[in-house]
Amino acid sequence: MGPRPVDLLSSLGDFFTHGDALKAGMSERSLAALHQSGGLQRIARGIYVQTGLVADFDLIEIAVRAPNSALCLTSALARHDLIDDVPTVIEVALPRTQRQPSTQAPVRWHRFNPNTFAIGREDFEVTDGLTLGIYSATRSIVDAYRLRHLYGTEQALGALKRWLELPESQPSELLAIASHFPNATGVIRTALQTLL
Repeated sequence: MGPRPVDLLSSLGDFFTHGDALKAGMSERSLAALHQSGGLQRIARGIYVQTGLVADFDLIEIAVRAPNSALCLTSALARHDLIDDVPTVIEVALPRTQRQPSTQAPVRWHRFNPNTFAIGREDFEVTDGLTLGIYSATRSIVDAYRLRHLYGTEQALGALKRWLELPESQPSELLAIASHFPNATGVIRTALQTLL
């Protein structure tokens, strides 16, 4: 007789996929029974979490389905506390060469140049053992200026002003990131000259 489904469940960690459960030795029937009994929670098609896990399930789904992605634009600006807006969708960047996955989470996908995709990309922990990319505060400001046709210059300027108030802000660091994006460099340099 093999391990009990509850024992297998405890070995799977905070989150797991349908495939992970089957590889661990859980049967389809046991997985369905645990889900129905409330022993685990299905957060998206094929993705489960342990009951009681406190985490952002949308970010778990994004991290599982698109591990090479990065939170960007308003989602990154809000997470860095550079804007007051609470985005209604999660803005996520992928390299143009990568296909966007289908998600239940409310995601607006953006396709970024693969040559500059990694610039300013950092990781943060979504839940134990799972990370997701996010653009740094400086890269997020550069993107706000670079893509100002989407949200307007006011949002970019507001984020820049708030960032400049931070004791660790270094305009030279911002300009170094901006140098990779010619359509943003001039307008950022002008904004800095006005504000400083």
